[in-house]
Parts: sequence; C-alpha cells; structure tokens
Amino acid sequence: MKTKFLIPLAGLAFLCACKGKSGSYELLNNSSSADTVSKDSVSGPKLVKTAGIHFKVKNVQQTAEHITALTTGINGMVIHHQMGSTAGRSQDIRISNDSVMRVTAFNTTAEMTVKIPSTKLDEFLNQVGHLGIYVNDRSMDITDKSLDYLSAQLKLKSRAELVSQQKKGKIVIKKPEDVLNLKDDMIDQQIGNRQIDDAVKNSIVTLSFYQSNTINKEVIANDDPSAYNLPFFRRLGMAIENGWGIFVDVIIGMAKLWVFIIAIIGVWVLVRNYRIKKMIAPAKV
Repeated sequence: MKTKFLIPLAGLAFLCACKGKSGSYELLNNSSSADTVSKDSVSGPKLVKTAGIHFKVKNVQQTAEHITALTTGINGMVIHHQMGSTAGRSQDIRISNDSVMRVTAFNTTAEMTVKIPSTKLDEFLNQVGHLGIYVNDRSMDITDKSLDYLSAQLKLKSRAELVSQQKKGKIVIKKPEDVLNLKDDMIDQQIGNRQIDDAVKNSIVTLSFYQSNTINKEVIANDDPSAYNLPFFRRLGMAIENGWGIFVDVIIGMAKLWVFIIAIIGVWVLVRNYRIKKMIAPAKV
C-alpha cells in the first residue's frame, strides 16, 4: 500500500524538479540572449573624431568667410567664431599745429569651431590647409566610446526591467524619490548615448589662424595742448603790449602814492640841508 503511494509521489517530484531546471535554464537563456542583443545593438564601434589646426593666412577676414562657406557646403555648422585685432607699436607724426598722423601696427587673429560630418573630416582639413600660407600645427584624435555606449545600454536595460517589475508589483520600492532618481538616471543614460551617436556622426574641428601685422595710418586732432601756440611775431607783439600795460600800471600806482612820495622827498631835503649846515658850522669857527 505504501509502495503505491510512494511511486506517484516520486514521479511528481521528478517532474517538478525537471520543470524547475527547465525554468532556470529558460531564464538564464533569456538573460544571455538579452546580453547578446544589447551587444549587437551597439551596431559597430563608436569612434569619436576631433581635430585642430593652427595656420597663417594672408587675410583673416577672407579666410573666415571661406571656411564658413566650406563648412556649409558639406552640411556642417559653425558653432563658434571670434575675430579680434590687438594694437602693437604706435607712433604719432606731427603734420601741422593741430593735426598728427598716428601710425599703428595691428595683429589680427581669429578662432573658429565647426561641426562637420565625420566622413568629410580629412577632406575638410586638407581644403582648410590650402587656404593658409603655411600650417603651424595640425592634429586629429580618435576616441573609442564603444564600451561606454554598451555600458550605458546595459544599465538602461536593467533599470527598465526594474521599473517594469515595480509597476507590476513584483518589486516594492518604499521611497518614491528612489523611483524618480532611477528614472532620471535612465534619462541621463539615454541622453548620453545620443550625445555619443552625435559625436560619432559629426566631428568637432577647432581652427585658429592669424596674419602678418597690418599698418594703419590715421590723421587725428593733436591732443597735446602745448602744440596750440600762436606765431612768433604775434606772440612778440602781445609781449610788448603786455609790457607797456605793466609799465602804465606801475606809473598809475606811483601816482596814487604821491603823498608818500612828497613826504619822502621833504624828509630827504631836510636831512640833506641839516648835513650841509653841520658841515659849514665847523668851517666858520
């Protein structure tokens, strides 16, 4: 009797064990296939190309216009453009009493950053190099972002599965902010991969170029007040006139002091007469 019950129970246990192993194998197989899909979804190496070139040109303004046209012609875009001139040595040459010619040496440079299709990078660099007199420096770097791209994809997939299980109630996340942080991480990873895709598709090229110093001549007003003097004879006449005015002022001033002048003269006459009388008196004796 016991044997009759034991045999069916043993068979049932065997079936359950086989089913469990089959389920485990199926889960493992699905996980492996998921990894394979994730690896295949990278769809080739993610190579990011960047380049830079520094060169001398005949005319900075014209070269900038040519580079802009060249970039637009290959479906690229200028994302940064800066041009400036720095004044060097300067000298003022006097050409008249109220005018000077200012001669200044200027150093003109420009910087540009362009975004072009990666397939056109070498062609673009060669064409830009032909615009200059000579190239001071040219460089190109290639960075492999394949592993970063794959890592972000795998993390994104695992987080998506976690969110899906949380929605189905299989996993309970106690803190709502943890769910928000998880979703924010998923968004950041998606944006990061899109940035990698864009960097692979389009290359960033930094260009800096300059030209020989230019000389600028400009006639400007003389800002030195001492230069604005009258002619010599005019100044001499004014000096004589001013001297006569001073002499007249002195005479008038002395006229105003006539009482003091008469008093001084009277005192002088008295003193003189007294001395004369004093000298004559001993002679008579």
